[in-house]
Amino acid sequence: MQKVKDGPASQAPANAVQKGGSKSARAWRRLRDNHPFLIMIFPAVLVVFLFNYLPIYGVLIAFQDFMPGDPILGEYTRWIGFKNFTRFFTDVQFWPLMKNTFLLCIYGFIIGFPLPIIIALMLNAMKSKKMSKTLQTIFNGPHFISLVVLVGMLTLFFGRYGLVNNIVAHFGGERVSYFLESKAFRPLYILSSNWQDFGWSSIIYIAALSNVDLGQHEAAILDGASRFQRVIHVDLPAIMPMISVMLIMSIGGLMGVGYEKVLLMMTDGNLEVSEIIATYVYKQGLTGVPNQSYATAIGLFNSIINVILLIIANTTSKKFSENSLW
Repeated sequence: MQKVKDGPASQAPANAVQKGGSKSARAWRRLRDNHPFLIMIFPAVLVVFLFNYLPIYGVLIAFQDFMPGDPILGEYTRWIGFKNFTRFFTDVQFWPLMKNTFLLCIYGFIIGFPLPIIIALMLNAMKSKKMSKTLQTIFNGPHFISLVVLVGMLTLFFGRYGLVNNIVAHFGGERVSYFLESKAFRPLYILSSNWQDFGWSSIIYIAALSNVDLGQHEAAILDGASRFQRVIHVDLPAIMPMISVMLIMSIGGLMGVGYEKVLLMMTDGNLEVSEIIATYVYKQGLTGVPNQSYATAIGLFNSIINVILLIIANTTSKKFSENSLW
């Protein structure tokens, strides 16, 4: 009888079974190997679930004649369908609110999205890394200023008796209260917001630039490329996938401007341009005689717009590039 030699071919099936195992065994092995990371991420997942997913249940009141204290689902729940949405669409403030919100967001996006990218590329291209770190720290500082303090600073600078008006008055000019000027609201809001956030937003691009292969820069230097050319042809393409993802996310939240800072800067003089969807929801839902079902319907409509923008941005990015969220 001829003895069959044990070789790689004969051992392959046994090794494959031993190495791969069943699906449940592989899943358990992955869970065992990654349990420290799962433990670390669990608190964040819990917070997101509690504050982002669990409250979705309350969206039902957008379709009800709801009063504070009423059960969301109960025997006496009064369902009114889409009447709250119809009321908002036929409201005389609908188009002014849409216009003010869109303009405030789109101007902020046009200025605020490319600025962190430019800052990150500039800091990364600096010869002195010590100076780069110092500037990065200075740029990150304003992010930690609260909105109340920030608006107070704006008042000290641009109020009727603020620094800017004092300088103008010293040279014989006329004092102007910028917070009462409707034309000044959007520049003040957008520029101060970008000043506060551009350094913090650049961190993610700086982190992406740290992974750029130094061999590409060395090859570009040997080819005679200048520092600016290396930024354009090496650094920028390297962070393009990150730019695409951040662009999709920014477009998805384009209409999601918060009400806090706008409310702090709002005055009777600039009300025609400062009243946006978020502040209108706040006033309808939490001030005066609250109408929470109506406010919820407006907020839900705004969220639907953001979801549609997110889908359009992701589909467009996926069509013209290989980068997308899904």
